[in-house]
Amino acid sequence: MSARSASPERISLGVGLCAAMLATLPRYVAGGHDTRLVLMLGGVVAIAAVMGVQWRWLSQAGRKRLSGLLRRLAAVLALGVVLALGWYAAVGAAQGWAALGLSHGATLGLLLYAVTLWRR
Repeated sequence: MSARSASPERISLGVGLCAAMLATLPRYVAGGHDTRLVLMLGGVVAIAAVMGVQWRWLSQAGRKRLSGLLRRLAAVLALGVVLALGWYAAVGAAQGWAALGLSHGATLGLLLYAVTLWRR
């Protein structure tokens, strides 16, 4: 059996993925896509469970680094949402632009965050 491997970066990406998935839920609720809603919630629960196990394996130093990474993740997710909402407001998108801006912005923020992790 291989050694347990956990990193704060991996956990923060998992948390960001859960946040991006949760940001899509208003679109599914508004559209009446109950099956997709249940599948998305199941995916969030599964990822959260794995991230919980990863967190338990994390060293004390890793847990301290994780708090800083989560703050950075929150800032980048917020930036992505602001950028997406600004874009949809500027182009005068059709009905539902707020829900689209939320889900697309969270996805943009998560991608930006992943790229910043990759560069370090």
